Amino acid sequence: MADACRRKFDVVAWTLDRFGRSLRHLVNALAELEALGIAFVSLRDHLDLGTPSGRLMFQIIGAMAELERALIRERVRAGLRNARAKGKRLGRPPVFVSESRVESLRTSGASWRAIASELEIGEGTVRRACAKNPHAAGMLTACAPMPVATSL
Repeated sequence: MADACRRKFDVVAWTLDRFGRSLRHLVNALAELEALGIAFVSLRDHLDLGTPSGRLMFQIIGAMAELERALIRERVRAGLRNARAKGKRLGRPPVFVSESRVESLRTSGASWRAIASELEIGEGTVRRACAKNPHAAGMLTACAPMPVATSL
């Protein structure tokens, strides 16, 4: 839309269902394009919104696309509710990390990235594992950020 305001083109060729999220958004966007003197022609849907029959088909297709998105959203939410009701665990599977291994690697001077690479897990997971178990005396210093050497 920013390029349309800058008059970088005079025709938009797009599929209608990917142009907007709701019928109201489609209507507003197309009204803005029309005010700028830009024609909307959908090659995939064979619509030319410069004609009355094209505008009618646009509204029908836009309404059907909005209904389809709403039905999909409703089905997904119902599926998630059903899975939760059956006791399914949703989301990523948990990653188990040996806090003692993280502590020993960190105490030996390894960086967060090196520890993550060695254990084949994410750096954030390593940091959380270290922060989760600070009860050991050496762990408090092991989890502290490593000093950064600077040259003046």
